[in-house]
Amino acid sequence: MTDTETQPVSEPIAGVILAGGLARRMGGGDKTLKPLEGRPMLSFIIDRLKPQVDGLVLNANGDPGRFAEFGLPVIADTVGEHAGPLAGILSGLRWAEKALPEARFIASVAGDTPFFPADLVAHLSEGCGRDDMTIALAASAYGVHPVFGLWPIGLADDLEAFLESGVSGKILTFADRYFRLNVPFDHLDVDGEEVDPFFNINTPEDVERAEMIARFLGRHAGAPAGGAARA
Repeated sequence: MTDTETQPVSEPIAGVILAGGLARRMGGGDKTLKPLEGRPMLSFIIDRLKPQVDGLVLNANGDPGRFAEFGLPVIADTVGEHAGPLAGILSGLRWAEKALPEARFIASVAGDTPFFPADLVAHLSEGCGRDDMTIALAASAYGVHPVFGLWPIGLADDLEAFLESGVSGKILTFADRYFRLNVPFDHLDVDGEEVDPFFNINTPEDVERAEMIARFLGRHAGAPAGGAARA
């Protein structure tokens, strides 16, 4: 048997950063462009996700030029405008169909959650067994985090019809139409405090907390950071 025959097939996975939020509780504008540790929060998200996927796109509405410095393709919602994260996931699925046709899945992350696990995509993929009708969502001790998921690209038509029907824009309402798995991830240990790795930034107070977390993690760069939970 040749080496090629003995090696498992590694299929590409695309990634989408959902940055369509209006940041009303932070004074408006693009939340993901707000500074964290002296640089845009989006740069943290890109640095975290890019090594985990084979192609990466940013979902955001409005003028794409404001994201030019990050060097990513920018796609708007294909259904409605500011229609919520499900619309962004659909846009990511449609982008992957053309940009990465070999891929069967796309991983979604939020643009305001800079400390998500560095092994997120790998463990979501393991969790769903790469089944074309299974949706894998991240979970922690703090609950399910439906914006962080692995989505079969083959569900794009179903998702588009679901959104156009106006039934609901909630992620779980759509996901529960299929076999959904919640994949558990451990908490972050931040100076003795248990922190949800899917902690998202919504308020100026959250920014202060994120600054503290970022400083601590920067000083302990080799420490475990919210990996998959072990049974």
